[in-house]
Amino acid sequence: MNFEEITKLIRERKTTYAYDFSDQKVDKETIEAVVSNALWAPTHKLTQPWRFVVLQGKHQQELGEFMAEYYRRLYSEEDFPNDRYEATKRYAENATLLALIFQPSKRAQLPEWEEVAAISCAVQNMWLSCTALDIGCYWDTAGATMEYGKRIALDEGERFLGIFFMGHLKDEIESGNRRRKPLSKKLSWTKN
Repeated sequence: MNFEEITKLIRERKTTYAYDFSDQKVDKETIEAVVSNALWAPTHKLTQPWRFVVLQGKHQQELGEFMAEYYRRLYSEEDFPNDRYEATKRYAENATLLALIFQPSKRAQLPEWEEVAAISCAVQNMWLSCTALDIGCYWDTAGATMEYGKRIALDEGERFLGIFFMGHLKDEIESGNRRRKPLSKKLSWTKN
């Protein structure tokens, strides 16, 4: 892959919410390939401070219902109308759900921010992999999702860091606003 190809892939990466997922399931081999690429993210002292859990079966239905009830308690009916409530109950039904679990290293004793940064790199590898495969995805850390994560069994010292949603895209979805601030606003050079 040359520089132009990797640049194109990076710039095509986007957030695609589960409303835009078709009912075509992501197969096991694809999930394993995407997660295998996550394992190649850079980690200080090769701690690989993560594990992923594919939430199957009841989770697609339960997560949507949990989200709908969570937002119903949080917002007024005007801000969260019944049609949105009903749609949210079905939100995750076509999604492949991967719980992201933080496993801090016991042997390396690294700063937590380094370990979380490594997980973020792993998620970016998954995101780019999905983009290359034309699979929609995003990392959900919204309040409802984080609360739902308390249902997932964790080992001692582990922490739930959200759900990575994946799904095949519906045929006709609109592409969103893909703007970025100019380089001149984000890159500066020190003066001697």
